Amino acid sequence: MQALWVVPAVLALVDWYAVGRGDRRTETWAKPATLLALILVALVLGGTGTPAGLWLLVALVLGLVGDVSLLGRTESRFRLGLAAFLVGHLAYVVSFTRIGLDPAGWAWVAWPVLFGCLLATRHVVPATFLRGGQALALPVAAYTVVIGAMVILAFDTGEARIATGAAVFAVSDSILAVDRFVAPRPWAPVAVMVTYHVGQALIVAGVLAAT
Repeated sequence: MQALWVVPAVLALVDWYAVGRGDRRTETWAKPATLLALILVALVLGGTGTPAGLWLLVALVLGLVGDVSLLGRTESRFRLGLAAFLVGHLAYVVSFTRIGLDPAGWAWVAWPVLFGCLLATRHVVPATFLRGGQALALPVAAYTVVIGAMVILAFDTGEARIATGAAVFAVSDSILAVDRFVAPRPWAPVAVMVTYHVGQALIVAGVLAAT
């Protein structure tokens, strides 16, 4: 069954290569295909057998919706993707609580992780306000709060893969936010996708192992 992980891994590599080359045609199918493959892995490995697994699947499906939305370049597509991921993070929160919270001695690491992300993205909310007013800045601020809660609860599960995945996911979102609204970097698109896919895969593996 572990061989199933090869499929999303190969698709992720294809997507990273496409993003690095600016190959939009390949990215259009490889990006959603990667998350769809993760969903299938979760299904085959028993994701529907527990409440935590079911909420994991809800989060992944919402991530797929977000991925497709963010393939568009418009502000409306970005807001749709933001909304999908925001609700997806809430689904992760429910999944983690259904696993049961049993913080390990290293759970405090969540706080420096969040501090680092907040420090790196400190200019994002003001930048979104200048670009789109409260209609854009408030959802971005709300998203920041929700992903922060997701990271804290991920560490509080005591499952290292979930905690690491959530932290890497937060790094991905931080890079995306800074690149889109503050200071674009040529390396950012690839870094966003690498950290995003690694984060999602670690969360999936952690939740399935803990249930």
